[in-house]
Amino acid sequence: MSENPSVRDALRRHLVDHALRTDGPFTLRSGQTSDWYLDARRTTFDGEGATLVGEAVLAVLEPHVSAVGGMTMGADPIAVATAVVAYAHARRLRAFSVRKAEKAHGTGGRLVGPIGRGDRVAVVEDTTTTGGALVEAITVLGDHEIDVVQVVALVDRSGGAVAALMQARGLPYTALFEPADLGV
Repeated sequence: MSENPSVRDALRRHLVDHALRTDGPFTLRSGQTSDWYLDARRTTFDGEGATLVGEAVLAVLEPHVSAVGGMTMGADPIAVATAVVAYAHARRLRAFSVRKAEKAHGTGGRLVGPIGRGDRVAVVEDTTTTGGALVEAITVLGDHEIDVVQVVALVDRSGGAVAALMQARGLPYTALFEPADLGV
């Protein structure tokens, strides 16, 4: 599947119109502060936005990826949207989530969803500044002998740091947007 410029542009517009906030300052997950914030869930939890996200992520996924997911909560709607859109395109793709901590009840553990040893997965994130959530997800998946073969972020605000971090790990990395694409 190849990237569709009209889907990418529609997603960019949705993010700017619904998820971008410029009334900061905001404290980011990394602890850094910023004058702008992308509340990506205002797009990823919206029917139209989720469909655009699923289409855009699916367009850049390697064909050998069998599942997509990452750290809860940012990755969850992206993963589900991508799996649903993939199904509409006759591609079988599963979604998964990595919990922030092990659960002590039920089946326990940090992984949720239909994945296991030997799966080839893409790790996704809504917005990344340092890559910390991506690295945490990659580490947990590696501990479970799940092969991470690709990393995708909706928005990378790291100025190239996350791309370098992923390259150092030997992982193909795609950021769909950078701050300049959103006008910030």
